[in-house]
Amino acid sequence: MHFKHQYRHKMAAHQGQQTDITEMVKPVIKHPLPYGKTNQNVQLELIADEEHFQQIVLDGILKARVSLDITTADLKAMFIPTSTCHQARSVINHLINLAKTGTEIRVLHSGVPTGPAIHQLRQALPPRLMIRRCPRVHAKAVIVDATMLYLGSANLTGAGLGAKAVHRRNFELGIRTQSPHMIDQVMSYFNTIWEGLHCEGCGRRNICPVPLEEPKLLSA
Repeated sequence: MHFKHQYRHKMAAHQGQQTDITEMVKPVIKHPLPYGKTNQNVQLELIADEEHFQQIVLDGILKARVSLDITTADLKAMFIPTSTCHQARSVINHLINLAKTGTEIRVLHSGVPTGPAIHQLRQALPPRLMIRRCPRVHAKAVIVDATMLYLGSANLTGAGLGAKAVHRRNFELGIRTQSPHMIDQVMSYFNTIWEGLHCEGCGRRNICPVPLEEPKLLSA
């Protein structure tokens, strides 16, 4: 049976019934996060595919003025074309420039950066740009000035954040919100990893010879 017809068949079976979605989808969290429940009135904006580039990169990352916190699995030297620059520059260059002008930046990633990214990270980085690596990180989030939050599937790569051509970029989905409650929750979660609170007793220390390594260690 075709998927669409299967879906309609299942929906037809529920016609005339009022089913609570919470009864259909049971939580499977064994150790609930201590961040509380999300307010039901939180406003979320869906971000899909190429929308990531405008709304998360151009209107988010590049406009950070106070702080910028990013967590990503993959870290690449994504090139960002802008209307104010004749030549596209990598996201690493943009982060360096933001840090030099006063923005506090933290990037948490898991995979080994690509060659071009490592090459750029080996230069003298401004003190306000800090990059740490934890092999267990798979979450993708961007927090801009503690006032805007992106949560979704996109890594800090050109294919993920819509900087590549339409037929080469990934299919990505995420949400954007300005909810202080959600921002606080994600920031707290980010900080537990950033500060190494999970390092003691971690079962993957064998693949993490230098816990939470800083970029200067990449040149060793």
